[in-house]
This record gives sequence, structure tokens and C-alpha cells, in this order.
Amino acid sequence: MPRGSGAKRERQYEYIKESAERRGESPRRAGEMAARTVNKERARAGESRSASRTSLRGPKSASQRGGQRSHGGAQGPTKDQLYAEARKRNIEGRSTMTKQQLARALGR
Repeated sequence: MPRGSGAKRERQYEYIKESAERRGESPRRAGEMAARTVNKERARAGESRSASRTSLRGPKSASQRGGQRSHGGAQGPTKDQLYAEARKRNIEGRSTMTKQQLARALGR
């Protein structure tokens, strides 16, 4: 956590980090995600000295958005996302597979 952040932001950081670790993220990645989220919230609230334009723009803050931009919506990842992952894993026959077949082949 950056110096000068308050107790609220420290609690927020710990909460986000622990939540990410429970979801299976590595401790390093969880800490990075938590720090980025807290820093963005600090920028939006005017608690930091500087803020990037992207930190200040957007429809809502990360906490209000609630994972709206994540890839795991009601229908899960898109067919294109599944296809890209299948391509990385070099799964044969991927070009003719349906979304459900791709998901099955990837073990989802």
C-alpha cells in the first residue's frame, strides 16, 4: 500500500487481496490486483496527488461496477474467448466446434 493511505484503504486492500486469493489467484497477483483497485479508488476520491485520465473516467467505480466487465457473465466467456484459449492450447478441431464443445474441450 502507498504511504499516506488511510485505515479504510488498508482494510479495502486486505479484503480485495484475500478475496482474490480465495478465488485461486496467486498471492502476488492478488496483491497487485488489490493495489491497483485501491489506487484507482483513491484517485477517484481525490485522495492521491495524481491520477490518470482512465482512473477518473468510466461509468462507475470498480466497487459499484461489481465485476460488470469481467469475462464470467451469466453466459460465461464468449465463443471467441474460448476459441482463443483453445488455439493457445493447440486443441485440434477447434475451428468447427460450437461454444459448448469448446468449453468441454477446455475442461469447463
